[in-house]
Amino acid sequence: MTAAAIPADNAGPVANSRSLVEQSLRRRYAAEARFKAYGIAAIVIGLSFLVIVFASIIQRGYTSFVQSEFRLDVTLDKDVIDPSGKGEESDLLIADYPLLIQDALIKALKLDPKSRVDSRLAGELLSSNADTTVRNYVLANRGEIGKTVPFWVLAHGNVDSVVKGAFDRSVPEARRKLNDKQLGWIDQAVASGALAKRFNTGLFTFGASSQPESAGIGVALIGSLFMMLTVMLLAVPIGVAAALYLEEFAPRNRITDIIEVNINNLAAVPSIVFGILGLAVFINFMGLPRSASIVGGLVLALMTLPTIIIATRAAIAAVPPSIREAALGVGASKMQSITHHVLPLAVPGILTGTIIGLAKALGETAPLLMIGMVAFVVEYPTTPLEPATALPVQIYMWATAAERGFVERTSGATLILLAFLACMNILAVILRRRFERRW
Repeated sequence: MTAAAIPADNAGPVANSRSLVEQSLRRRYAAEARFKAYGIAAIVIGLSFLVIVFASIIQRGYTSFVQSEFRLDVTLDKDVIDPSGKGEESDLLIADYPLLIQDALIKALKLDPKSRVDSRLAGELLSSNADTTVRNYVLANRGEIGKTVPFWVLAHGNVDSVVKGAFDRSVPEARRKLNDKQLGWIDQAVASGALAKRFNTGLFTFGASSQPESAGIGVALIGSLFMMLTVMLLAVPIGVAAALYLEEFAPRNRITDIIEVNINNLAAVPSIVFGILGLAVFINFMGLPRSASIVGGLVLALMTLPTIIIATRAAIAAVPPSIREAALGVGASKMQSITHHVLPLAVPGILTGTIIGLAKALGETAPLLMIGMVAFVVEYPTTPLEPATALPVQIYMWATAAERGFVERTSGATLILLAFLACMNILAVILRRRFERRW
């Protein structure tokens, strides 16, 4: 029936119904448009905050990858380094290398060597650890004693701030850590090429230090490596085995239900609780050394286990039952069907869950603070039982330091940690896409 054929008595109700439907559609479309706008706005706001955070970290941290150093021609005076002439290592270790470096700096700045004031002020431009480079060179090249050798030595953190433009020269001289004469020497050294910014290898090789210019994450990297190896050796096989048992062999009863509920709950437990557990069990009860990598690895392994178990169970459950039935149908045992068919097909999901769990463990700080991994460690640990620290803990310690130079060190180490985490997550995505199968 056409609109023209509708009786006049029914035209009004039909028109009203059509109007109500059109109003309802307009409201629905408007609600959908608002919901889409809210979603887009939420994404834009979230990305904006993310960009602001990363921009702030990068702006403060990129300068930590370069370090100001003096190029000095140091005369390795035999009377200072080896007065006995026997070349004994004990004499070479305690030689007055700072004096040799200071004399070389005075020559480079063309200062009066007889002026004690100028000598003292010039010495303040050098890092307290500047002599390490010269000492290590002498120990490795004893035949060079008595010669003049060019070296790049660390400048003081205040000098580094001046070269990087972070030093406020407008502050009155009495309130500055460097006076006008020292600033003039710094400008002179920069103009002559005797002072320059170079790639900061020390950021990756140095250990803990009270001076920002000689502080690095070398010990933290070794400690984190030991901890991640411990987590991989313990959490991965135990987690996969537990997931296999619960998914394929465990009977469905109240006990297994309680176990599953507790595993899910453990995945949401705050990480500091695991730190308290590690302190009570591994240190106080078992007597393991405090601030050792092995303790940190054990604590992180406990924290990572629930994540690996849950991810592995999900990956195993995603394998179609027809795979199991086909294997059993051709005479394979249940164990053979699992190890030869189910487990290989679940490997992509297992790898993804494992890598994500390891990435989470790598960025944890709270449990490591509880077990004392905030030690001031200068030397590299050679075993997991020696004192060490971890990368996130090192960042925490630098963030609480008062020196201005540690601000850029904190942001620089944060960038390195974020790079490691990004690489691990990208690896998880690549492995999943490479080996994933669609059923």
